[in-house]
Amino acid sequence: MKKRFIKKAAAALTAVGILGGVLAGCGQKSEETAAPAATEGSTQVEEAATDQGSELETIKVGATPAPHAEILEVIKDKLLEKGYQLEIVEYNDYILPNNAVQDGDLDANYFQHQPYLDDFNAQNGTTLVTVATVHFEPFGLYAGKTASLEELKEGAKVAVPNDTTNEARALLLLEAQGLIKLKEGAGINATKIDIVENPLNLEIVELEAAQIPRALQDVDIAAINGNYAVGAGLSLKDALAVEAADSLAAQTYGNVVVVKEGNEESEKTKALVEVILSEEVKTFINDNYDGAVVPVF
Repeated sequence: MKKRFIKKAAAALTAVGILGGVLAGCGQKSEETAAPAATEGSTQVEEAATDQGSELETIKVGATPAPHAEILEVIKDKLLEKGYQLEIVEYNDYILPNNAVQDGDLDANYFQHQPYLDDFNAQNGTTLVTVATVHFEPFGLYAGKTASLEELKEGAKVAVPNDTTNEARALLLLEAQGLIKLKEGAGINATKIDIVENPLNLEIVELEAAQIPRALQDVDIAAINGNYAVGAGLSLKDALAVEAADSLAAQTYGNVVVVKEGNEESEKTKALVEVILSEEVKTFINDNYDGAVVPVF
């Protein structure tokens, strides 16, 4: 079952064909096109609507393919019981799903962690809020042209996400492995200019997060977000290093369900939060991701 989910997500990412070079940060407009492959209503949904004598109300949620859209698939029947049809719209970037919630094109999204959301709001003047924290995806360092951390040579290239919060996370992981040292107090706001010690003179290559799995062949190692690693068929067991369970990242980077401010107490939002924070979802996560996704509720 695990392989089926990973292959499905990897195919979705491959089909998108993300173009472009390095982005300046999460405040920059994305050049990507979302893949709005909303899931079609099932026979069960149609029968339920008929039984109720009226059409079901739709909850439209944006998500990246893995693991977010996969997790949302699990709650469809639960929402159906509450009188809602869940429509999942898949995206392969971090910009568009936030703009879609702000503009009212989506009821909610599920793909990001709180520091990224806070930074996005600050950069873009959006008014998005968290209504549930669902899971943590351990960040990993993966081998590219170099097979191990011990084999890294002078000037080796290291790919990291270019958005503010995820770059800091990658740098903290590199620091934890003794590869660099960051300025004291840099924490989750660190960027490469905060590197004060770099014994191997590593070249930090900043790329849009979704591009990094495809860039592995061009760099020595890469720091990859958990959802993009899963989507690319990478196993956490094969990572050269992983964020520790007691790390600052584990305490900070839980993935959240987000709505536009003012919609926190809507009936749609309440129904969505109740079913996504269920034992069924927790069991699904634990059974399907080999520790690459960890429930936090």
